[in-house]
Amino acid sequence: MKKRIFSGIQPSGNLHLGNYLGAIQNWVKLQDEFESVFCVVDLHAITVPQDPKELRRKTIEIAKIYLASGIDPKKSSIFVQSHISEHSELAWILNTITKNSDLTKMTQFKDKTLIDLSEIENAFLQRELASKNNDIHFARSRGRSDAFAESKKIIHDFKLNFNSVGVGLFDYPVLMAADILLYNTEIVPVGEDQLQHIELARDLAKRFNKKFGETFIIPKHFVKKEGMRIMGLDDPTKKMSKSAASEYNYIALTDSEEIIRKKIKKAVTDSGSEIVYRDDKPALKNLINIYSLLSDKTTAEIEKMYVGHGYGDFKTDLADVIVNFLKPLQAKINAISDEEVLQILHTGAEKVRPLAQQKMIDVKQKLGFIV
Repeated sequence: MKKRIFSGIQPSGNLHLGNYLGAIQNWVKLQDEFESVFCVVDLHAITVPQDPKELRRKTIEIAKIYLASGIDPKKSSIFVQSHISEHSELAWILNTITKNSDLTKMTQFKDKTLIDLSEIENAFLQRELASKNNDIHFARSRGRSDAFAESKKIIHDFKLNFNSVGVGLFDYPVLMAADILLYNTEIVPVGEDQLQHIELARDLAKRFNKKFGETFIIPKHFVKKEGMRIMGLDDPTKKMSKSAASEYNYIALTDSEEIIRKKIKKAVTDSGSEIVYRDDKPALKNLINIYSLLSDKTTAEIEKMYVGHGYGDFKTDLADVIVNFLKPLQAKINAISDEEVLQILHTGAEKVRPLAQQKMIDVKQKLGFIV
């Protein structure tokens, strides 16, 4: 029996090279070694507003990208998350053993909402400490009324941010845990930015097992070192993101040759002109990583190739490498009909539904529900 893996991508934004190199490319290789379950996670997508027509189009597009990239429906199960109602059902049950503190500490939630309870707590602790120690400087510079006003502002800002966020965005790590645990997943191939969510899935599995008896397998993460963090073309300190405000952050898998060349030409570089692979040149290092991963050349080989050459020559060649890589992929995507994709997605759902149903029967029996 092969170990089972599960992973998925939201049908929102434009899938880009970071998604391919950090996830999909890896899935293609893993499907020969593992029993693979790959999902288009549309329930996750609606944690932020979506246009219904665009959501349908993107769901089909992502499934096409899966197939064009080499995910084989004969080897792997490919389906749409909302086609298996047990995902939502298990998420609700897991909510009942999830603590608010489990979710407020999630880094991605803090990044998206600007809500960080630890910062608020530290601010109040500093004021309390200053007051207890009769800090003269604190008393003179701020006074009780100023301290009260600052504390009031902190509470106001927290309430404003927290109350403007939907419950789905706050709670989606629990749905992600349900996705994983529903299929007795043993290995979860993820980027390092998702490790905290895998830890939550592990914690909830252990918590449920301890309270109700052995029910869930405790999943482990699998992180591919190379390509796991392709950074933004406009900011090498932040990961390439399909939800980025600027389209110059990423190379979409569906970008035209003209757009690709324009984006690479505008990609930020570091000071100097040498093509070197060093940590103190993060923008150039990121571009060399992309070149290396798409050309099968080592970073050292690329450095040697461009001795005596400047950024202009390097960027021109990098654009060629990306275009030559994406053209055949795009041709495969365009050759797959919507009807073919829908049939594969429905077949995939039928394949995994018995697994999901059996797991929910087990969960309900453990809880004391009448099955």
